[in-house]
Amino acid sequence: MNARKTAAVLAGKATGALSRVTRRGGGTTLPGDVARAIDPRILTRLTGDLTQGSVVITGTNGKTTTSRLITHLLEGTGKKVVSNRAGANLIFGVTAAALDRAGADGKLRADWGVFEIDEASLPRATREIRPKATLVLNLFRDQLDRYGELESIARKIEKALSTQSTDDARVILNADDPRVAEIGLNLPNKPTWFGIDDEAVAARQLPHAADARTCPRCGSSLIFDAVYVGHDGVYRCPNNDFERPIPDITASNITLDGFDSIAMTIKDTRIALPLGGLYNVYNVLAAYATACALNLDPTYIAERMKTFKAAFGRQERIDMRGRHLILVLSKNPAGFNETLRTAVDLANGTSFVIGLNDRKADGTDVSWIWDVDFEQLARKARLVIPAGNRAPDLAVRLKYAGIPAEKPQTDPAKTIDALIDHTKEGDTVHLLCTYTAMLDLRAELATRGWAKPYWET
Repeated sequence: MNARKTAAVLAGKATGALSRVTRRGGGTTLPGDVARAIDPRILTRLTGDLTQGSVVITGTNGKTTTSRLITHLLEGTGKKVVSNRAGANLIFGVTAAALDRAGADGKLRADWGVFEIDEASLPRATREIRPKATLVLNLFRDQLDRYGELESIARKIEKALSTQSTDDARVILNADDPRVAEIGLNLPNKPTWFGIDDEAVAARQLPHAADARTCPRCGSSLIFDAVYVGHDGVYRCPNNDFERPIPDITASNITLDGFDSIAMTIKDTRIALPLGGLYNVYNVLAAYATACALNLDPTYIAERMKTFKAAFGRQERIDMRGRHLILVLSKNPAGFNETLRTAVDLANGTSFVIGLNDRKADGTDVSWIWDVDFEQLARKARLVIPAGNRAPDLAVRLKYAGIPAEKPQTDPAKTIDALIDHTKEGDTVHLLCTYTAMLDLRAELATRGWAKPYWET
């Protein structure tokens, strides 16, 4: 028995319990800080206890949903899985999740670890966790004050994947993302590629806020034959220096039904589940590809996915005084444009609360809102409430988009009051929010008894 490890586990677990009892949080991060101060190698020691190994998921958008999908699939096989379900994806949050499942003797009794990892934290996470499989979903412009440009974060991810300590580690990559493809083409071992193959759901032109437009080798503008989400699609360099890798696993015959459901065909198997939006097709496809890399049966994967439920704030549904709320995390231009498109075009949404915060977890630079196509709301929205501590900035952006909006609300309680005042029973309201803005509104809903605290979902 390692005394230092045991002391770190006990101190971390005590910190988590105190945090929850005092309702100062869900114990999703601070226990990791405490335990790592006592034993800097605590995460390596704990994940070393896992009987099957770990899976790490990174990328700008979709980490939480994809991690939950993979966890759901592994748990369905009868295995015990530890994961950072609440979405605390820095190294301290991952450590806290492992601590929570450890016993009083300091041992982590589980088969699999499934951890979503912040892109900038991936090098450290792969060193400490030594995953059996690493999945990279996408790379979009996000929180430039923390990450820098895409090329910088792509180089960090490439280095992390190139230097993984286990020879049999699998890498699963999105072929449709040019910056992810650039990473994969330089790895020593061939990755598993996944991508969408359905022109019926594709656009022909990049959105104006698309990030990866140029060939990483010669700098020429890429030619896109299909565009699915942001800059994800089918692309090629006019000088034949670079092109989309041929996917090993594809999704085709895609059916989209608002935020209610998606269906697709993967390897001749029809898969349907209660999620919405084309961006979630990528999440399902990525989870499927990862599950196959872990040798799960395709028929089992399809059946198990039917019973999946979304994470808090990721198309979470809450009923409040007869109103139907749909909470959708929207935190960067690519993600926000897709959630708007799904809400307006596919779900026929007319009532919206749009929340914008500028805390550390959101990114302190909110200039990205000018790259969001809020003009989509002009066609259908009858109610738009700007919310969050940067609601006034959002109101200015909406004004320039030609969207009549209600008075900006910086207080979560007043935001919920305004929502009630401007809607009636039976109405559906879409809450499209950055991370901490979503947490603030959920906390207010929980205070009023209309939702559970996020760490209990």
